[in-house]
Amino acid sequence: MNLKILLVEDDEIEKMKFERALRKLGATHTIFKASNGEEALERCREELPNLILLDLNMPKMNGLEFLEILRADENLKFVPTVVFSTSNNHQDMISAYKIGVAGYVVKPLHYTDYVSQINNIITYWSTNELVTL
Repeated sequence: MNLKILLVEDDEIEKMKFERALRKLGATHTIFKASNGEEALERCREELPNLILLDLNMPKMNGLEFLEILRADENLKFVPTVVFSTSNNHQDMISAYKIGVAGYVVKPLHYTDYVSQINNIITYWSTNELVTL
């Protein structure tokens, strides 16, 4: 299945790393990008993604604030969201899971581990898609 994936990340290097990982995997999914939570909400309302990959530490609206709004929105609350963050703060993890994330991956990862994590997440959500258009 070809997923519509929203990558919410303010770091340009991380965005390029994600695109490189997808190319390495031969993935042909549609990728949308947002640099902060506000932009991500706009993107979600324009076109509903099947999966969101979310950084927590961003300007304007951080990832946890974005998640709170996402889960309160009737049209967006079931979009699976996986956090990719440099924060290994236990409280951030607990907060993210309480709000309703589908997974939490701590960066940085070695590139091969990163590609493997992306592959596992995309394979899982391609098979177990919750949001259909």
